[in-house]
Amino acid sequence: MSYNRSRRLFLGGSVAASAIGATGFTNLVSAQSTSAAASKAASVMYGPKPGVAKLNANENPFGPSPKALEAIAIASAQGGAYYAYPAAMTLLDMIAERHGITRKNISLSAGSSPVLSYAALAASKNGKILGPDLFWDTTSKAPEKQGAPEIVRVANTADLDIDLDAMYAAIDDSIGMVHICNPNNPTGKVLDPIKLREFCIKASKKTLVLVDEAYNELIDEPPKHSMIPLVKAGHNVIVARTFSKIYGLAGMRVGYLIASEKNTEWINRYGMGGYTLNQAGLAAAIASYNDNAFLTFSKEKIYEGKSMVMEAVKANGLTALPSSTNFIFVNLGDGNAEYFRQAMAEKDVLIRGIYRTYNNWSRVSMGKIADVKRYVDAMPAALEKMQSMQKS
Repeated sequence: MSYNRSRRLFLGGSVAASAIGATGFTNLVSAQSTSAAASKAASVMYGPKPGVAKLNANENPFGPSPKALEAIAIASAQGGAYYAYPAAMTLLDMIAERHGITRKNISLSAGSSPVLSYAALAASKNGKILGPDLFWDTTSKAPEKQGAPEIVRVANTADLDIDLDAMYAAIDDSIGMVHICNPNNPTGKVLDPIKLREFCIKASKKTLVLVDEAYNELIDEPPKHSMIPLVKAGHNVIVARTFSKIYGLAGMRVGYLIASEKNTEWINRYGMGGYTLNQAGLAAAIASYNDNAFLTFSKEKIYEGKSMVMEAVKANGLTALPSSTNFIFVNLGDGNAEYFRQAMAEKDVLIRGIYRTYNNWSRVSMGKIADVKRYVDAMPAALEKMQSMQKS
C-alpha cells in the first residue's frame, strides 16, 4: 500500500471526522457538555495534576503534532473494528522506503519496549546479554524473569561514556547479545559514530549486536549516527527505533526493530505480532513520520529547555554531562539524587532519583518551557533541602 493511499485511508473525509460519534448522541448540546466534562477529567487522568512539572520521563510535551491528532480522531472513530493491518503495512512501507530496506526487515510493536524484550528473550537462548554498567536495561532484564542469568556489565569510563574497547574484550562464547543505547540513557551521551560502527562490525562477527536508537532524531545529523546501514550491509546487527520520543507519541505506543529478514523472523517468534498494535497509534505515526515542521519545533524547544537547565546547573555550582537527548544527567557533587528528587517533589517538580549505584547523579527530562523554569527556580531550595536531609 502506498503512502498516498494510506493518507486517504486515515485522513480522507474530514467531514466524516467532524461527525465522529454523532450517531451515538441524540442531543448535540448534551454531547458537547459530556465532551467538555470528559476533557476536563482526561486532563488529570492522562497528565500531571495542575501545577505539577512532570520532568521524570523522556517524553515530548509538545506532541502529538496537529497532524497526528487529526489522524488519531479519524482512526479512533473506526476503533470498533480491526483495521490495524492496512495501517501497519503503510507504516512499514514508509520506514522501508526511507532506509532502503523491505517490510521483512522491520518488526512493529507497541512502542519499542516489546521488540527490545523479544530480542533479549531470543538472544538469551544463545547466551548472556552484555551491556555497559549504566544504560537503559529494562528490556534486557526481561529474560531474568524466566530464569536467565543477569546482564553481564562492563564499567563505563570515568566520563560515563560506554567503553567500547572493554565491551569488545568482554565478548566470549557465553555472550548471546550485546546491548548498546546510543545516545545512552540516562547519561544522554552519544558515541563517536565511526568508533561505534567499527565496534558493531567487529562485535557482530562474534555475537548479535543491538543498538537502541530511541533518541536518534534528537542528535545533530541523525543519519550520520545510525547503525541501520550495517543491517543493510549484512552485519549481525539489529536497531530499535520508537515514536515515543521526538514524535510525541509515548502514550500511543508505536515502535519498531530493523534487522535482517532472518533475525526479524527469529525475534518475532517471541512476540504476539500485530495483536499488540492499535490503529490510532499507527495513524498518528503515519501522520508524524514526515512532519518535519513539528519535529524541528520540538527539537528547538527541547534544546531551549536544556540550555536553561545547563545555565542553572552552572549557577548553582554543579556540573552536568553534555546531552544529545531530551534529558540531562546532573552531577550533584556530594549530594544524594534520591534526596534531591524528594526535595524537588515537595516543590511539585517531578524528576528521577538514583540510578543503580550512581548516588550523586540526577536525571531531569525536558518539558514545556514553563515547567523547565519551575525546575530552575526550585533548584537552590531543593539543593539546600537535600543537604539538610543528608545531615539528619
